[in-house]
Amino acid sequence: MLGEHPEAHLLVVFGATGDLARHKLFPAYGRLVARGALPEAFVVLGVARTQKIDDEGLREQVRGSLRDAGVEGEAVERWCAERLFFQTVADEKSERFVALARRIEELEREFGLPGNRVLYLALPPGAFPHTVTELSRAGLAESPGWTRLVVEKPFGRDLASARELNELVHRCFHEEQVYRIDHYLGKETVQNLLVFRFANPVWESVWHRDRVESVRITVAESVGAGERAGYYDQAGALRDMVQNHLTQLLTLVAMEVPGAFGAEAIRQEKVKVLRNVLPIGPDDVVFGQYARGPIDGREVPGYLEEEEVPDDSETPTYVALRLQVGTWRWQGVPFLLCTGKRMAERSTRITITFRPAPVSVFHPQFQGRLLPNVLEITIQPDEGFALSFEVKAPGHPLRLVPERLDFRYDEVFEPLPEAYETLLLDVLTGDQTLFVHADEVEASWALYAPLLEGGIPLYPYPAGSWGPAEADRLLATADGAGE
Repeated sequence: MLGEHPEAHLLVVFGATGDLARHKLFPAYGRLVARGALPEAFVVLGVARTQKIDDEGLREQVRGSLRDAGVEGEAVERWCAERLFFQTVADEKSERFVALARRIEELEREFGLPGNRVLYLALPPGAFPHTVTELSRAGLAESPGWTRLVVEKPFGRDLASARELNELVHRCFHEEQVYRIDHYLGKETVQNLLVFRFANPVWESVWHRDRVESVRITVAESVGAGERAGYYDQAGALRDMVQNHLTQLLTLVAMEVPGAFGAEAIRQEKVKVLRNVLPIGPDDVVFGQYARGPIDGREVPGYLEEEEVPDDSETPTYVALRLQVGTWRWQGVPFLLCTGKRMAERSTRITITFRPAPVSVFHPQFQGRLLPNVLEITIQPDEGFALSFEVKAPGHPLRLVPERLDFRYDEVFEPLPEAYETLLLDVLTGDQTLFVHADEVEASWALYAPLLEGGIPLYPYPAGSWGPAEADRLLATADGAGE
């Protein structure tokens, strides 16, 4: 994020034959190679349990992934042919990790690398503890240069498991070595929240309870559980989206001005937000589950009809939450978090609704008809932001009409980099600003722990809608602001 150039390194990808590596990591790394963002000396070592492929087998798989992603060029092909290797840990025994350590050292000697290593765990959550332990036993927690451990979400499935996993990781690695990825934080528009707020003092002057009526954060997905149904039914919307993605957006909107634009200062302010969220009561949450309905003109199955989903599953695919951040800045301002699958459209946005003027000179003729000023920050798609306001229409009699000031990234800049491209570069440069600290993980799980205990009603909603009708009582807090 700070623009430093990465040093010579060796990237070790665990789970190299899995979907995440094939569809996200290797294409993202390939884009970095193609645009010359990497140093002259680098090597990638893929690691997986399979014994059915070798170096050349992995290279062919990666070439296919790069072709599918439209990543090409001479530098990319040279990387695949000369600096991409494979190592098996078939039975996951300690001896396999010792052999892995020897292979890493051999590659570093062969390519003249200084011992800078990234250990990327693109693995199912259940494989994290064993892999972290074996890496430490094999001496891979330390190196002649630096060592950085990258861990994908989910980081635990509740407060107890998150604490246990943090304790395990900290027995093997120092916190400054650990990069917990939430890919939402790699999106340019998410990063722009910090610049938008703190580089433009006009916003800071209105970014508080005296001017803001409500804040609404929406992450809507048009897709269903699909191929992830087996995993998703063990997680649900609260674990899969709210505890990480939406909560990270919440902290960036609600945080105080950090003392410096650096990882430590920013992460400290984010944790403060989470620790100041007031307890969430049963009246502050609505759970939903999508049923059969129309999407883009075709009927799609309901959640209970998805493969690998039990007929009696009570896993929520929709969550609406009303939170209160009990700080001086935000006391009394509702924060509404909403996410769901099979929604009317795919959209991620933050909506700041401002308070109406305390006294309006346009009464009585416009009583109840003046719309509030609204700032809408769109994370995806059509990245950008818009500010709505009232203007006078030309002519007589006096008419006020709402208009918008719009900014769109694609109208000003080149295509935005993929989130994993940004995050990989930050790992390589040692910038932890966009990564989640251990304290953030535990504070977030603690916040939602009561909601994981059950007892909250589950309401159906048709696919292609905006969620269950029962959520209207929460979301109307924002929708009706200023009326």
